[in-house]
Amino acid sequence: MEKKWILAGLHGCDGIGWRMLANILSRDEEWEHAIHFSPADWVERGLTPEKSLQMSQHFNSDYIDKRMQLLHDQGIQLVTYLDESYPILMKETARAPWVIYAKGDISLLSTLSVAMVGTRVPTAYGRKIGSWLAEELCSRGITIVSGLARGIDGVCHESALRCGGSTIAVLGTAIDIPYPSEHTSLYYDIAKRGLIISEYPIGMKGHPGLFPQRNRIIAGITRGTVVVEADARSGSLITADLALESDRDVFAVPGPITSPKSRGTLDLLKQGAKIVTQPQDILEEYEDLLTKRKDVPAPKTQHNLLTDVEQRIYHMLEQGITGFDDLLTQSGWDFGLLHSVLLSLIMKKTVVQLPGSVFKII
Repeated sequence: MEKKWILAGLHGCDGIGWRMLANILSRDEEWEHAIHFSPADWVERGLTPEKSLQMSQHFNSDYIDKRMQLLHDQGIQLVTYLDESYPILMKETARAPWVIYAKGDISLLSTLSVAMVGTRVPTAYGRKIGSWLAEELCSRGITIVSGLARGIDGVCHESALRCGGSTIAVLGTAIDIPYPSEHTSLYYDIAKRGLIISEYPIGMKGHPGLFPQRNRIIAGITRGTVVVEADARSGSLITADLALESDRDVFAVPGPITSPKSRGTLDLLKQGAKIVTQPQDILEEYEDLLTKRKDVPAPKTQHNLLTDVEQRIYHMLEQGITGFDDLLTQSGWDFGLLHSVLLSLIMKKTVVQLPGSVFKII
């Protein structure tokens, strides 16, 4: 049996963690024959007598075949540390995952990618900037990587898909169940048009401690990390720290100094992160790696899907939440025209109406 399948089988066993696998793979020349190990062989490799007996009885070719069939039935692919398709950048980091479970286009793991992360409760400013940057980076052929979490993560994934770009979602849970539940539809969209990955075996129960570990993969497979909006305790700052530890670029978007949601990014800027006030601030770092073909038109963005009159109102709303009467005054239009344009924007899911006849962009 191939080493890849032995490794994948070991990875799926309870009690065989990252450190145990590291010990086996780095010091044990016989690990590829693990399906034939006796209880004594497993004890010699650090397992308890009870666990060693279980492994000798159940870890065999039949176990591996059944597990691989289960993955196949669920449309889950495997990328192991031994495969050529394993991300080269990830191998350069500490605690690179031994096995990556994937749904979607695994070729995206070898593309030029940038992580975009931030708070789970963003402001309208954060949503707007995250969406804008994601679309612009995608239009230059950069893959957007994030964690499928609420807030900025979801905004950036959605924006990448909306403009026809590529995106990778790195889960902090096993890949067989969408999480969080409100992103179930987004999960399946990414699996179909992008890539979902996780280092956790299917069936593994999630817990809060897994999410910080997930962040090292987000930082590890990307050239740089953009923190769009984050408070002082945001988990996205962990991703930025891990990016620095892996000698990757860290970018931060400045925000209002009075906003709690900007404290984390402002602190990063004080510490030397590169300031981002436009997409070019990120793109210029990767000019030599960009391979945009001139004969391929840039993906359609939210803006160029709107008519001229719709764009005029959209740009007014970019300045912030605005009431109907104020829009009427600013546009100089009559009631009927403004009402019809706003209704069209709502139907195109670019604008939402709030109580009190006020409107904001999504």
